Amino acid sequence: MSAPARFDRGHTDDLMSFLAACPTPYHAVANAAGRLDKAGFRQVTETEAWDATSGGKYVLRGGAIIAWYVPEGAEASTPFRIIGGHTDSPHLHVKPLPDMGAAGWRQIAVEIYGGTLLNTWLDRDLGIAGRLTLRDGSHRLVNIDRALLRVPQLAVHLDRSVNAEGLKLDKQRHMQPIWGLGDVHEGDLIRFLEEEEGLTEGEVAGWDLMAHSIDPPAYLGRDRELVAGPRMDNLISVHAGVAALTAVSTANAPLPYIPVLAGFDHEENGSQSDTGADGPLLGNVLERSVFARGGSYDDKARAFAGTVCLSSDTGHAVHPNYSERHDPTHHPRANGGPILKVNVNMRYATDGSGQAVFAAACEKAGVPWQVFVSNNSMPCGTTIGPITSARHGIQTVDIGVAILSMHSARELCGADDPYLLGNAMTAFLEG
Repeated sequence: MSAPARFDRGHTDDLMSFLAACPTPYHAVANAAGRLDKAGFRQVTETEAWDATSGGKYVLRGGAIIAWYVPEGAEASTPFRIIGGHTDSPHLHVKPLPDMGAAGWRQIAVEIYGGTLLNTWLDRDLGIAGRLTLRDGSHRLVNIDRALLRVPQLAVHLDRSVNAEGLKLDKQRHMQPIWGLGDVHEGDLIRFLEEEEGLTEGEVAGWDLMAHSIDPPAYLGRDRELVAGPRMDNLISVHAGVAALTAVSTANAPLPYIPVLAGFDHEENGSQSDTGADGPLLGNVLERSVFARGGSYDDKARAFAGTVCLSSDTGHAVHPNYSERHDPTHHPRANGGPILKVNVNMRYATDGSGQAVFAAACEKAGVPWQVFVSNNSMPCGTTIGPITSARHGIQTVDIGVAILSMHSARELCGADDPYLLGNAMTAFLEG
């Protein structure tokens, strides 16, 4: 018997607002924290002692968030149900010395973050967003969400073979955006941001800044059955995870597990950081939750042994113009429901036991689901799933939403799939 669906197309409307409000991982975790605050969660800091109280709690570190809800009467050995995702997306990242230029153009020096499709950033109006670190050690989020930068493509008259031989881009020479005319002066960009934020000159001591497309998300197609927007990989999963966690925490129903949301940074470049899935953050939070409830090492081992993680990331829908690149017997479709991601070489962590857990959650939620397997001649990417499983000894299942144009500055998915994912996640957290 399936449960009543909690989320519908309104969830997708809200996702579009979330995408627009979250141009960087720092904005994503701040937005997620604000939603959790409204649901009664409270922030705890890693430098203070944690108590044994029940209820919702979360930890913020940089561009990562770990949130969990302790039900009344939860024992120290109570297992966790984890939804894992990542907050980062491929982008153009501002370099430490950003001011540069040539031939009378003022430019911003950028480095390529992750495996982005470079051509999708060309001739697109870009803003700048990120985190400023002030001299007193505090942080300030900044979002210049207007046409500020542009990476101009070379005119076809100067590259006559581009359509026949393909566009060839050098990451260093061809991807530096322009933002004005005139002489280059060191410190111009940061002085501009200080003015925008009402800060005094010299108050900014450090920065983590990224270019982002200012085009808003939009419904697409004759029947508006598709959504186009930035950073779907992987804010679709972060948004759905927040919605699922708040839903189960406010349902006043008994929970056999402790539901958890883990939103990591730096997945797109290997997850090896203090805020990435290959760092200690998740393990530390789960351990401290056990110990705060009076648990022992044995209680922690028992809790971890009964824990399951849904590693949720985007996957590939079959591309109609390149169908030969996909496996001939596995054809994920937009609006076909969340996908189960399988790879025998453990690029994904799913096995048959994990498949059964995911299938049961989808059945309970009344959600259709699909299977993704790569073409044998096309090695697939990977996710936080295998890292989480190996690092913490936790059973992990890789899932997600099927999209097109993955790693583009603007991606495409079915308009129903985000809320179908949210419903499946909610059923999974309920146990």
